[in-house]
Amino acid sequence: MSTTPRHPVDEYRPYSSMALFGFQHVLVMAAAPISSVFIISAALGLTTELTVNLLAAAFVLSGIGSVLQSLGLFGFGAKLPFVMLPGGAPVVLFIAIAQQHGANTAVGAVIITSLFYFVALPVFSRLLKFFPALVIGTMIVIVGINLVKISAFLVTGEPGDPDFGDPGNLLLGMATIGFTVLFFWLFTGVLRQIAVMLGFICGTLLAVTMGETDFSGATDGGFVQAPQAMPFGVPEFSLLAALPLLIYSLASMAETTGQTVVNAQAVGKDIDIRRDAPRTIRAEALTSLTGGFFGTPLMVCSGENIGIIRVTGVRSRFVTATAGVILVVIGFVAPITALVSAVPAPVVGGTAILVFGVVIVLGMQMLQRAALDDHTNAFIIGTALALGLLPILVPGMYEAFPDNATILLESGVAVSAVSAALLNVLFHHVRPRLHRNRQEQPEAVGPADPGPSSTP
Repeated sequence: MSTTPRHPVDEYRPYSSMALFGFQHVLVMAAAPISSVFIISAALGLTTELTVNLLAAAFVLSGIGSVLQSLGLFGFGAKLPFVMLPGGAPVVLFIAIAQQHGANTAVGAVIITSLFYFVALPVFSRLLKFFPALVIGTMIVIVGINLVKISAFLVTGEPGDPDFGDPGNLLLGMATIGFTVLFFWLFTGVLRQIAVMLGFICGTLLAVTMGETDFSGATDGGFVQAPQAMPFGVPEFSLLAALPLLIYSLASMAETTGQTVVNAQAVGKDIDIRRDAPRTIRAEALTSLTGGFFGTPLMVCSGENIGIIRVTGVRSRFVTATAGVILVVIGFVAPITALVSAVPAPVVGGTAILVFGVVIVLGMQMLQRAALDDHTNAFIIGTALALGLLPILVPGMYEAFPDNATILLESGVAVSAVSAALLNVLFHHVRPRLHRNRQEQPEAVGPADPGPSSTP
């Protein structure tokens, strides 16, 4: 009796193997919740206690979202190997709203936007035909470039900082990349599949020998911690304050659609984009809604784990579900949180740079499906890439604009997504109809010939 073989995405692995590969996903994406929380803490002047609480919440919500996406429960999640984390652009928007209207209003904006996902999704799913490979591929390339830039700042520090370009930090970041490349070149099989984790560990050990780490306070806060609900107080709801986040959510849904397509391509699974992209978005919405009550910004699917999948070749969604369980454990066990947060930023940045470079390649592969030899497609992609790269390459260029417009225009991902989508509609939907209508119109003729006259 023959049975249909399982797709690699649906394959179970030994628990030890799933734990090992899951931990690798955690190590690669750990920088996102850590950096997001500390950026929010610094911008809003939060206390240490509140910062630790938000960090625990970020880990727990990332874990719950990862399990939901990977297992696909009750129509939430597309059953693809996703890991979730606090998004980059949503963190910026959260801070901006909090600074203008208060942290409890920012939390209310997250809740409003999460509910808006459910309202807008039925309409958005009908618009997916306007987001073909050229739109999504362009957006993924910009996402990867932007993430490489953010990761690079973890290695170099921000321009203007006293330690910007510190040789020791550059050494740690480049050494971490070098270790990962070495292991990927040297090993085969399982060891090659965990090259990213081995590179991360070796980078951390190098940091220890250089005296750049301090794990002494890992047990100072006890053993168990739990994120507290409504850390900023009762949420306040303002549609006007939430408007920038609501507008961004449309681009976010397009980005999630792209993430779903790229993830499916990375694991070699055929999907129905009209069915599976909404499932991914619904899981993001539910996770973000829950996170809103724990003070976190919008939660989004991670681009890091897609790069990990391509680098390692491990495609099982149960691996990322295991990563989700590990993240929940990290959120509740105080010493683990302290140990993870004590890893030097250059080591995390070095690992992330390599992985995000693979994400750029994924976007380029998708663009290859967009018939680049077609001059119209090349023009659309080139224009959208240029507009999306501008705020990345020239930070602050839109500072003179109104605050809400600045927040959106300075997001290269949002600009590239909207630009590519609008240009695609204009050139591939509106323009053909105009030409067709012109061709169908009868040519203008003069007065009808009355024929031979019957009068003399």
